[in-house]
Amino acid sequence: MSDAKTPAPGRTAALLRRAVTTEGAMWRSMYLWARRAPLPLAPGDEPFGYVGVVKPILGVFIGLSAVEIPIFDVIVSNVVPWQPARWIVLVLGVWGLLWMIGFFASLRIHPHVIGDAGIRVRMGAGLDVTVPWDNVDTVGKSYRSMPSSRSVQVEQAGDRSVLHIVVGSQTSVDVRLRRPTTFVLPKGRTEPVDEVRLYADDPDDFVRKARSVSAPRTAATPGRVGASHTNR
Repeated sequence: MSDAKTPAPGRTAALLRRAVTTEGAMWRSMYLWARRAPLPLAPGDEPFGYVGVVKPILGVFIGLSAVEIPIFDVIVSNVVPWQPARWIVLVLGVWGLLWMIGFFASLRIHPHVIGDAGIRVRMGAGLDVTVPWDNVDTVGKSYRSMPSSRSVQVEQAGDRSVLHIVVGSQTSVDVRLRRPTTFVLPKGRTEPVDEVRLYADDPDDFVRKARSVSAPRTAATPGRVGASHTNR
């Protein structure tokens, strides 16, 4: 007799809450983007986008989703004799299209932010972590291609643990930390990491802004925030 593995009730509830939260965030993002609502930035904050590398492929998916709706409507209405099937397929098609638009909107209205609080790293509406300036050692530009397209990855690079916030299987900015730090992510808290790598559309500007904001702090506190330019 074999024991079937079933999700624990607590885990199932957590997954459902996460799904509901994600769904609500997509609709809210689409609403705010459609309204062209200004980004909620504090004085001195500067946003940095990260959508450029995935914008073409998202545009293709959204376009295909829009084209599929009338095609499937014609097919189902002529092939399936059950009339409600047409409406079910139509609703699912429209929902899928709107979800893709909402996902794109969430990336646009939740950029990375550099300001007095530190480096705020984001990925849509679901991921939002801040590295305070007193924990920033260096900030450098370095393009890296990741073997996986997962948006959050943790790996061991030599004796350093690295948190990757990936867009389009790429990162372009390395933020080395002064001390091992844990971050709270959508799936839970990470193990202590020594470095955060993220993607920004304009890594040069990102690094320049980080240096200008951190300069007064690093002058008073031993440490450095420098720009190392490496292409890999």
